[in-house]
Amino acid sequence: MARYTGPKTKVARKFGEAIFGDDKSFEKRNYPPGQHGNARKRGKKSEYAIQLEAKQKAKYTYGILERQFRGLFKKARAAQGITGEVLLQLCESRLDNVVYRMGIAPSRSGARQLVSHRHITVNGELVNIPSYQLKAGDVVAVREKSKSLDVIERSLANSSNVYEWITWNDDTKQGTYVSVPARIQIPENINEQFIVELYSK
Repeated sequence: MARYTGPKTKVARKFGEAIFGDDKSFEKRNYPPGQHGNARKRGKKSEYAIQLEAKQKAKYTYGILERQFRGLFKKARAAQGITGEVLLQLCESRLDNVVYRMGIAPSRSGARQLVSHRHITVNGELVNIPSYQLKAGDVVAVREKSKSLDVIERSLANSSNVYEWITWNDDTKQGTYVSVPARIQIPENINEQFIVELYSK
């Protein structure tokens, strides 16, 4: 399965925020990477550079590589609604993202691993495809044999996120993807309009 495996702190420093989750190294050096760091004077970015940065930020945030991300954009453009908003909704509807949002895993990469290793079910059926697109009403749960895994129990114990479009039952370790989130409900700091402009050229 293709995924980004490079240095995460360097990428987080590039965007000025911990897009991969808690990062102690980023907290120590939350300025751009490179030899001169904060001291380096950066010229005004071109329109293309700004648009490209927005796309890269979205890809890194959701852990999606270019080919798959472009496919999601085509799907968003063909759907009804605002293309940029639909694109983010498709990203949010991925199984690995919802597993992360539910608190089952501490990061999206951790959620991807749980799904790939067959620890997660959807509507009672094992699903090991991280990019699986959930529909409103789908029930996501931890497989019975995996409920006692330390990594899952630790993540759930430390999770405090609450989202209006997701419900979670800690006793049964299952939740429901209640509805597709509206743009205002998606907390990610991504300018989707720049992505639309980039792909529309």
